[in-house]
Amino acid sequence: MGDNIVTGQYSETHRAAATPIVIVGHVDHGKSSLIGRLLYDTDSLQDGKLAQIVESSRKRGLAVEWSFLLDSLQIERDQGVTVDSTRIPFRLGSREFVIVDAPGHRQFLRNMITGAADAEAAVLVVDAKEGAQEQTRRHAMLLRLIGIRHVIVLLNKSDLLEFDEAKIVKVESDVRQLLGRLEIEVEAVVPASARDGDNIASRSERALWYKGPTLVEALANVPPPASRAALPFRMPVQDVYRFDGVRYVAGRIERGTVRAGDRLSIGAQGQVATVAEVCRWHAPELPVAGAGESIALRLEPDLVPDRGDLLFPADDKAAAPERSARIRTRLFWLRGEPLRVGESFTLRLATAEHDVTVASIDAVVDLEDLTLREGDSVPPDGFAEITLAASHAVLFDPFAPGFGDGRGVLVDRYQRIVGGAPLIGPAELADGEHAIHPTASRVSAARQVQTRGHKSGVFWLTGLPGSGKSTVARAAELALSEQAINATVLDGDTLRAGLCSDLGFSPEDRRENIRRAAHVAKILAESGQVVIVALVSPLEADRAQARQIVGENFHEVFVDTPLETCEKRDPKGLYAAARSGKIPEFTGVSAPYESPVAPELRLPADRPEQEAVSALAAFILRLVQP
Repeated sequence: MGDNIVTGQYSETHRAAATPIVIVGHVDHGKSSLIGRLLYDTDSLQDGKLAQIVESSRKRGLAVEWSFLLDSLQIERDQGVTVDSTRIPFRLGSREFVIVDAPGHRQFLRNMITGAADAEAAVLVVDAKEGAQEQTRRHAMLLRLIGIRHVIVLLNKSDLLEFDEAKIVKVESDVRQLLGRLEIEVEAVVPASARDGDNIASRSERALWYKGPTLVEALANVPPPASRAALPFRMPVQDVYRFDGVRYVAGRIERGTVRAGDRLSIGAQGQVATVAEVCRWHAPELPVAGAGESIALRLEPDLVPDRGDLLFPADDKAAAPERSARIRTRLFWLRGEPLRVGESFTLRLATAEHDVTVASIDAVVDLEDLTLREGDSVPPDGFAEITLAASHAVLFDPFAPGFGDGRGVLVDRYQRIVGGAPLIGPAELADGEHAIHPTASRVSAARQVQTRGHKSGVFWLTGLPGSGKSTVARAAELALSEQAINATVLDGDTLRAGLCSDLGFSPEDRRENIRRAAHVAKILAESGQVVIVALVSPLEADRAQARQIVGENFHEVFVDTPLETCEKRDPKGLYAAARSGKIPEFTGVSAPYESPVAPELRLPADRPEQEAVSALAAFILRLVQP
């Protein structure tokens, strides 16, 4: 950038950032080896590193193994895979780069999201012999999701095809077609051998037919990161400090510039303040600051923003961020269980955190052909477009390739990142749709455990009518209370006397009864309680629905009492009434009961009642004790 943003006061040219390049690809296609070879070929190795690599390789009976440069963890060398993102400074001539080696295994894709989030360009490594694999498609989708603008494809291990032009051109065509379906423009496809150095920094003598750039030349052609200084000002508040009676609002400028005298809006509440002073520590004093700088502002009047509030220009409506409580979002789903409508999370956006609920799943990506289809859930490691609903207006700039705007992540109540979630834009309510925005507890699961002294969970007792579910549940509740465990029983008859008094016993009403019970159990468990549900819940599909609603805290317990025993007990006279035709659709007589296939705990009828109670209480204690 040739001109100063403010002449003589601020310029991005004097602190040009390194260009981040992410390396992605299917496991074992040679990402780490590529980077090691690239550093060697461009004289970027630290003193003594080459000798260390040679010695490490010799001890393992290998030729020079370039991946040892990156596999700094012993576990990675032992398993032969990269398990975390590694960032390495790298230089081509006078230009600085940061190389990011991102994991290829599916279980490590979570790390890749953070590793590749700020990348300007990507090198997609594809084994020339194996071609594009499922992980290749996933990584390509992820590159689109995080908005990588410049993609170079490296057809590694081309020596296994003897650099045969026809075979390599066929692989290139397949990869270009794959990326084209994702609207990813490929800047170069380089046939190479990272092990031997072909077409990495110098041209291969084995592929004289290839006239395109080497990898180093392709990287050098990647444009520097776009300037963010000319965009409207944005600074998420990181914290507020007070020194010598003066309050300072600290944060990192995400884009634009700010100077003394600027009028700024503060967060969704819209308070307006004027910048009285731009402050830095251990840096030259300048009246203006720009994108990428961490600064503090003294405001007049002396307002107190909250962490996460967004500062932006007050007097230019065109420069204001989007403001919406419903947000269209692209999603990469990381949890081991599917995502379903109605689940609640925390949306982290820069320094802000917002309670959000999945209002709808608008489309799911079919990874076979990379097309969008309708779906009522998002599978693990799946991609989708969803709508998030918050309880209040969220300020954000829509995600755009090459910029950090709108890069959100979803976090569950255990503070685990479960999804990458770039924000596309506001979502309008459909005709007849109501703006229902459930809120999640701000008390974390860890704090619940600290307060109550135990974890939470839902223990779903299923069995025939008269099997002893309620009796065992109530006795276990008492036993747990003696162990200082806060337990609650949701009994079928108790629920039907109140919450579900409007329901009958048709299959549809039974399903609704179970759905309501599952949601109540989930709310109680999220408050830190142990919940014991005692419901016949005869159908496997209905119990599966309950498990989906509750989530990973759901534990199925089968009270396995034979029909004959239940009929002999018949404490309420229900079996006799059903046999005489007075009760239609009675489970075990005129309606089916589907026994659990693989319950977490089975309580057989051939043991004394107290043994069943003790077994249930011990099972619960084992799972909820910290």
